Formats: sequence, C-alpha cells, structure tokens
Amino acid sequence: MLFDLERRGRKNFIRAIYLGLALLLGGGLVLFGIGTGLPGSGLVDVFTGGGTDATVQVSAVEKRAKRATERNPRDTEAWADLARARFQTAGFGDNFDQAQNVFTESGREKLAQAATAWQHYLALDPKPLDVGLARQMALAYDQTGLNQPALAAEALELVAEAQPSAAAFGQLATYAYLANQMRKGDLAAAKAVDLSPKTQRSSVRRRLASIRRQIFDQQIQDAVERGTVRPQGG
Repeated sequence: MLFDLERRGRKNFIRAIYLGLALLLGGGLVLFGIGTGLPGSGLVDVFTGGGTDATVQVSAVEKRAKRATERNPRDTEAWADLARARFQTAGFGDNFDQAQNVFTESGREKLAQAATAWQHYLALDPKPLDVGLARQMALAYDQTGLNQPALAAEALELVAEAQPSAAAFGQLATYAYLANQMRKGDLAAAKAVDLSPKTQRSSVRRRLASIRRQIFDQQIQDAVERGTVRPQGG
C-alpha cells in the first residue's frame, strides 16, 4: 500500500510529494499542508485551540446532531454537523499526535465515525454541498488518518467541482494518482494547468507530471517488494 507510513522511506516520500505540490501552487496550503512538513501549515494548526471549552462545545454539537439524525435520517444539515463534530473531536487530546502530525488509533476511530456520517450526508445528495466539510473529510481520508486515498480523491473532486481552481484540481490529481486512478489524475492535472496563470502553466504541467512519475515509480517499487512484479532484468 502506497500510504503505509511504517515502511522505510515512505513518510519522506509522501512529504516530498506534498511539498512539491505546495511549491507548485505558489507556496499555498495543500489541504492545510498535510505531508508538506512546512511549519505552521499542518494538521496541528487545524486543531489548535482544542482546549476544554472547545472539547465540551464540540461534544455537545455531536450529541445534538446525533439525536437529530435519529429523529430524521434525511436531515442533511444534522449529518453534516455530526461528521464535522466527529472530525474535530479526532483532533482533541490523545486522539492526535502533534509531534508526529498524525492521528492516533483513537483519533482514527473517531475519523471512521466521521466518515460514516459523511457517507450518510452524501447519500442524501445535499445541495449546495458543504465544501468546507468536504475538505475536512479529505483530511480524514489522508495518509495521516484513515489512509484511503481513493475516498480523499472523491471528496476533493466534489471540492473542485464546487470551487474550481488550479489548487483544487492539483490536489485532486495528486490524490487520484496516489489511489492509482491515473485517468482521473490526468484529467485533473490538465484542468489544473488550464486554470493556472498563462505564465505558470508550463511549470505546473512539469511538476504535476513529476509527481505522477514519482508516485508511479513508488507503486512499481512496492509491487516488486511484494513480489507481484519482477524487476526488469530479474
């Protein structure tokens, strides 16, 4: 699995991918800087301010939203509130390791609960979509959390459709490549290039192609290590 951070060199590889994308997009945040290693732009910053008062407030929102979904399973706003509250709770206390910038086991359990609420929300085909929540769920599905790049790409595709930009499509392309969805990644990359300023299109195209190549090479290396593909000349 590409997102297996326990394997040698994997964490540095993922960080390099996101750092390259962050630089490509003008140094802006890439999903709040996940994986970039950039100071002041990581998951830690998403969850700052999670003191006792915040924890109590979010817990109250979660309980209220859960009761609302039980009363009316078609209440899209309640499902959105429930998913958001659970995501936020995943960043509180021992649920998030600020030193490693990753969710702990208990944090991932909370993210899984958030994902369940998110899927209920999507099943109701909400209009308009809560784009902020979609971005949060992309973080939940990131390699630091639930480690499900295909679902992260799904969330980011919704973001890109709702708020098209070079950054949004660049993020979508990267996650699609990580999920081995090369066709989707290529289409998103092309859109990112089209939405970039004319003077930057060549560099955006080259960098996204480099990210694609790095991810593909890593996938081949993984396959060789697993024994599912023989190395050339082997």
